[in-house]
Amino acid sequence: MNKSVKLARGIGVKGTEYPTSDSGKIKREYALWRGMLYRCTDKMLVKYPSYSGVSCSENFKHYSFFYEWCNKQKGFENKDEKGKVWHLDKDILVKGNKTYSEDTCCFVPQRINALLTKSESARGEYPVGVCLITSAGKYIARCSCGVSKQKYLGFFNTPQEAFQAYKTYKEALIKEVANEYKEMLDSRVYEALMNYEVNEND
Repeated sequence: MNKSVKLARGIGVKGTEYPTSDSGKIKREYALWRGMLYRCTDKMLVKYPSYSGVSCSENFKHYSFFYEWCNKQKGFENKDEKGKVWHLDKDILVKGNKTYSEDTCCFVPQRINALLTKSESARGEYPVGVCLITSAGKYIARCSCGVSKQKYLGFFNTPQEAFQAYKTYKEALIKEVANEYKEMLDSRVYEALMNYEVNEND
């Protein structure tokens, strides 16, 4: 690679094959590409430690490849009920994946993306969906429905019992939402959601 070429985010090759804007408005492909590259940099890691180890494939470092890939993906042009475009996701097809690539990425509505977002800082020492109510000496299970709403599932004597209630509810909810969007989703995404298993450290 010519060292004189200025790299986007220090790692990406913009090239000249495809436009980055249209009538003064940033192209969605370019905005997604720049955002994806940023998540692979140390600057992102400083703000969000959970992005440690995140990288992208060699192909995705090239805007021309990313541009063409986006326009072939089911869901790329979709919008949700509020008119918001779908999100680029890297770890639904491969749970826990940290590499943005042509084989691991897909497009999903915000509702699904939020439904599967990990919240390690909020979870604390207990399994996902579980917290201790000190005054009651009980554990409560609650589940995010992916739209800023919490579903309370009851009080339990042990964190394991509370987690099991959370797991059962969350897996059923994921299947329910997957079926709502079934006709709009990539078949690989639908299959991954229908087979999704909730673990304690999600």
